Amino acid sequence: MIGRKEEKEYLKNIMYEEWMNTRNSGLVSALESFWNGFATARKEKDIILIVCASATYWMMNNIVNAKGGLHNRLTGQIHLKPFTLNECEEFLNERKIKFTRHQILQSYMILGGVPYYWSLLKKGKSLAQNVDDLFFVDNAPLKNEYDNLYKALFNKPNHYIKIVRVLSNDNKGLTRDEISKKTGISSSGRLTQKLKELEDCGFIRKYIPFGFKEKNSLYQLMDNFTLFYYQFIENNTYDENFWKNQINTPKINAWSGIAFEKVCLEHIPQIKKALGISGVQTTVNSWQCKSDLDSGLFGSQIDLLIVRRDQVINLCEMKYSENNYIVNQGFVKDQKRKISDLITKTKTKYAIHSTLITTYGVEDNAYSDELQAIITSEDLFA
Repeated sequence: MIGRKEEKEYLKNIMYEEWMNTRNSGLVSALESFWNGFATARKEKDIILIVCASATYWMMNNIVNAKGGLHNRLTGQIHLKPFTLNECEEFLNERKIKFTRHQILQSYMILGGVPYYWSLLKKGKSLAQNVDDLFFVDNAPLKNEYDNLYKALFNKPNHYIKIVRVLSNDNKGLTRDEISKKTGISSSGRLTQKLKELEDCGFIRKYIPFGFKEKNSLYQLMDNFTLFYYQFIENNTYDENFWKNQINTPKINAWSGIAFEKVCLEHIPQIKKALGISGVQTTVNSWQCKSDLDSGLFGSQIDLLIVRRDQVINLCEMKYSENNYIVNQGFVKDQKRKISDLITKTKTKYAIHSTLITTYGVEDNAYSDELQAIITSEDLFA
């Protein structure tokens, strides 16, 4: 038995997690009855109900957008977003772990902004040593994280895993119909729900390519850890020194380019700040067109467009490099082709600024002046 004082303190803070809501538990219904029949009737108004869940979709379906007894009962929301690069740096400094900013960027390309993953990094070890310890040695703490992650978030994870797997093979993203075809999941409301749940949980993003309509929306894998798993863990023989031995290999270099793009897409506010347009209304998306020489189209894929209300479009190229990036004739020619395609296809009247986002900056040469703006990874830490 507890006394009146202890009971009152208990009622002030009730923690309720989604894992308690098992099938046929009736917990949500019981919670509705408790809240509407007892908690709200108390004169003291001394009960605070805190509902927490790792799965965003569960929160949205059962609490935020509840249609039953909990409808319109919500007082406030706290959406815990992943750490930014700057917050990861602060976290490492607090734990006395000495990484350069470039090493922090590389860590983010693997771990994303998940604080738990960052908490496993050990001071006194290099980044490569830490990666091997996290993923590739015996009993590595994140060796089985992929399976555990999706099983923890979704009751029947197979369809969700199928979706992220096919998206991992196409960096630009896939349409809903393409996802249905490649996964074998029927193009129905259930697929729509699964895509929305993956989006709410931060695994994927949905975007409408510039100049297209909602029906042309693409879904793109955004989760850094999932990409890393498919590239290096899924079929790995678990050489305990795998990452130390893979530095600067072609496979690592190819992955680095894709992973860096995702880090950039997760730091759009920082990119806008570096461009001096934080207060300017923008839409952020990607764009592509097929080759059609009769129409004057060469065929282009643009991974990041920032379309601004002040009638400028930043056409962004994201290039990972271990040194200053060298802008050459081929790069300039490629940029001009993309700008030509964009103007021809969309008929835009906006000025188009060729923008390079890279790690360290660029070598000053005859071609670098073709760029209207240069953003470095330092800017992403803002």
